[in-house]
Amino acid sequence: MTVTAGPMPIAIGKKEIALLPGMANRHGLVAGATGTGKTVTLRVLAERFSAIGVPVFLADVKGDLSGIPLPGGDNPKVVERVKLLGLDDFGYEGYPVTFWDLFGEQGHPVRTTVSEMGPLLLGRILNLNEIQSGVLALVFKIADDNGLLLLDLKDLRAMAQYVGENTGQFRTQYGNIAAASVGAIQRTLLALEEQGADRFFGEPALDLQDLLQTDPQGRGMINILAASRLMASPAAYATFLLFLLSELFEQLPEVGDPRKPTLVFFFDEAHLLFTDAPKTLLSKIEQVVRLIRSKGVGVYFVTQNPLDVPETVLGQLGNRVQHALRAFTPKDQKAVKAAAETFRANPKLDVVKAITELGVGEALVSVLDAKGSPTVVERAFVLPPRSRLTPLSPEERTRVLRDSVLHGHYERVVDRESAYEKLKEKAAQRQAEESAGGAAPGGAGGGRQAAEPRSQTGTLIGALAKSAAHAIGSQIGRQIIRGVLGSILGGGKR
Repeated sequence: MTVTAGPMPIAIGKKEIALLPGMANRHGLVAGATGTGKTVTLRVLAERFSAIGVPVFLADVKGDLSGIPLPGGDNPKVVERVKLLGLDDFGYEGYPVTFWDLFGEQGHPVRTTVSEMGPLLLGRILNLNEIQSGVLALVFKIADDNGLLLLDLKDLRAMAQYVGENTGQFRTQYGNIAAASVGAIQRTLLALEEQGADRFFGEPALDLQDLLQTDPQGRGMINILAASRLMASPAAYATFLLFLLSELFEQLPEVGDPRKPTLVFFFDEAHLLFTDAPKTLLSKIEQVVRLIRSKGVGVYFVTQNPLDVPETVLGQLGNRVQHALRAFTPKDQKAVKAAAETFRANPKLDVVKAITELGVGEALVSVLDAKGSPTVVERAFVLPPRSRLTPLSPEERTRVLRDSVLHGHYERVVDRESAYEKLKEKAAQRQAEESAGGAAPGGAGGGRQAAEPRSQTGTLIGALAKSAAHAIGSQIGRQIIRGVLGSILGGGKR
């Protein structure tokens, strides 16, 4: 089967409205009130991208997207929509899906190393204050300088304990390290571990190439992250997706203007990314959204109201599907008017009035034409999905997981020698020396401390070079990623 990247029909109004693959990496927006059809639109877009060979990443925040691997035909509303739109050649179809889950319960485990996550992003998840975040950054820096790998949470907890017990030793080189801040970091790490986050940190780390796969027929893989449990921690959800987006930005090569995207990334519940975000963060997100287009990645924000997305980011979202908004209060009416003004005007359509009248599955649609200009907004019905709307049963999901080409790879945990084991070994050696009465002066490590960083750094680079699970394996590479994430998160000041 040859997959062609022709125009992708997504809705029908007075005429068919199609998304052009060559313009799909110029990002998009799917907006509308709860219950107006956003999730079905997301599903339809994912199906259309998969059909032309474009991999997709999306989060299943409500647990109702898992039926995509199987053909539909079980929903009377879909049957009704097919008849309404006169889709004589419409056929039901399942699509290739890979399930992922940070907790490893409803999909392949998603892991990264503590080092790859970096102190600024981790500090954001831990909800650390400015001083505590600065101390966490020093813990990472000391680990790097001493060639101590930070792979999982026990590594980071051991490293924080080591720094806390030896603050005097590090004060001259790194500045004052408050014991209270180290204690706060330890407590938050323990709480994070008790919530099951220890399963997210470790190896094998996620290889981003596994998100870019196609099936034997050439259809793009739809990567579905089980996020219903993750949504209990909205900040962690938004931070994780930002981390993935940042990794894609850092690792993918420049491709210019491809004839179709390398990957389409759906950011559902997008308001969580921007809520209470500082100006520095917003400017960096705007920068990444603008630049990642040249990597072939299209980012589609899914949210209730276009105003959830800052203007600087909204201005970069060329393909738009606006479902109904409710206008019960003066504030709601203002939001409706603002949403209407984001479209290219259609003299034959009262957009403000239409937004409040749209039915379920109906939307105002504007896409980019071949020249990159937004088309005049049209009122249209979103095409029905071809896959099954009913979620998979546990047995069906297990079967999909078992048939995955990745089955068994991410399920196998690798725990190689890292900071925890090194520090444990060092503590045992020091205790033996003290028992023998031969402990060197100067506390932990004595006079050997200054000589260890160089040799251990060599060991670190050698160990990372052997790790096929690391997309970026060197100390320099990790520092670059931290620099990117640091700038994205506005963490330049401490």
